[in-house]
Amino acid sequence: QLQFVESGGGLVQPGGSLRLSCAASGFTLDRYAIGWFRQAPGKEREGVSCISRSGGSTNYADSVKGRFTISRDNAKKTVYLQMNSLKLEDTAIYYCAAALGITSLQTMCARPSMSDYWGQGTQVTVSS
Repeated sequence: QLQFVESGGGLVQPGGSLRLSCAASGFTLDRYAIGWFRQAPGKEREGVSCISRSGGSTNYADSVKGRFTISRDNAKKTVYLQMNSLKLEDTAIYYCAAALGITSLQTMCARPSMSDYWGQGTQVTVSS
């Protein structure tokens, strides 16, 4: 059974850092492009960052460029999101998702509906 488990969320002060992990099971991770998405209360789900199957290409939302870094370890079936210089507006539930047949990471990040499989999410709260 294909499954994602996100971890690493929590409460952090503005300017702090967190590292999210997304562990996959039940499928071969390197067949899929992976994205991190987030959803804040009352807002639509938005793409944060997406990474190609090999990890050689990445895409970031303008709001997180220079602060967040996505990476993956296909041997460990895990995708990471390093989040630095966190801001209040980064508060959201963060989800990882997998998609097959992706030719544009920018499109994948812009359209959450393109992803086929989703994790349950991990809460990130940035507060002083």
